Amino acid sequence: MQIGVLKEIKIQEHRVGLTPAGVRELCTDGHQIWIQRAAGAAIGFSDEDYQHAGAQIAEDAATVFTNAELIIKVKEPQPSEIQQLTDRHSLFTYLHLAPDRPLTEGLQDSGATCIAYETVTDDQGDLPLLAPMSEVAGRMAIQAGAQALLIHEGGLGILPAGVPGVSPANIVIIGGGVMGANAARMAMGIGADVTVLDNDLAKLQQLDLQFGPRLKTLYAHAETIDTVVQYADMLIGAVLLPGATAPKIIERHHLALMRTGTVLVDVSIDQGGCFASSHPTTHEQPTYIEQGIVHYCVANMPGAVARTSTLALTNATLPFIRKLAGQGIKAALLDDRHLLSGLNISQGQITHQAVASAQSQSFTDPFSIIGST
Repeated sequence: MQIGVLKEIKIQEHRVGLTPAGVRELCTDGHQIWIQRAAGAAIGFSDEDYQHAGAQIAEDAATVFTNAELIIKVKEPQPSEIQQLTDRHSLFTYLHLAPDRPLTEGLQDSGATCIAYETVTDDQGDLPLLAPMSEVAGRMAIQAGAQALLIHEGGLGILPAGVPGVSPANIVIIGGGVMGANAARMAMGIGADVTVLDNDLAKLQQLDLQFGPRLKTLYAHAETIDTVVQYADMLIGAVLLPGATAPKIIERHHLALMRTGTVLVDVSIDQGGCFASSHPTTHEQPTYIEQGIVHYCVANMPGAVARTSTLALTNATLPFIRKLAGQGIKAALLDDRHLLSGLNISQGQITHQAVASAQSQSFTDPFSIIGST
């Protein structure tokens, strides 16, 4: 199969869809890989590295789209990329369509087959292609929040670790999944006072067993949330509903209960955010202040540690890419129900229930489309 890897053009996005090691595996399988020039240069993967692995270097994105059947990316396609997608293309990347109607409509109009990393499942009901970036984002959330707590950033002027004789910061994490667990690990590692909220008792029990008495766990009902916002120095939003818009856990009225300089880090922002006052920011301008509360809402947090993220992502995506390329898109989707759950758009139809529901659009059973072609 002809496989193309584009250079990411989203603001401050330096990840790349495949490492040279991944390219080598695919070339060994007999596929031809087209890598857009300088796609990995920012993170130390040169064009020569890709050529040595067996790839062809494409001078521009148009060459990739012309030659490739399967397009591998990291972030959702930007407008200039959507214009080059056609019904002969299959796109495999993070899409996060639920809160983004224009992107959804653009992909529908393209006719392309669009498979989202974040809705591919596994036998345990987990999201194996979202997990590595959730791990990165969860760990980064504490770093980002610590920076935002600095007084010249508008924060409370608190050192998360504290010092002898001075209490550490109170960090509250809403959501006990992969993101939340990794945020908790980092926060406890620097000595903060950490509490995790979730409405899934099984997750809270698992976290209790994993981290022991150093980690406080609370059931996330309305009264608990009203209480924790009053003492938290940093709130991490790590809520996920697969494929759907994130629920708003922190409402605007909660801001008035917080101390001026409290920091909110919304790691769920790529699914619309779990704080009502959140809106997407970029690495160029990562924070803003509303009602005295510092908000960090960067939608592509792992892009700041692009080399680590790319290596982790390729480790997770490569088996699925090999399957799609080796069996063909249709056969691979029909053969693997977990890969089929990643199909969000096909033949102009929305084929993921959560995306359709979030946008009040009609849902089409993905099997009815793939099985009939």
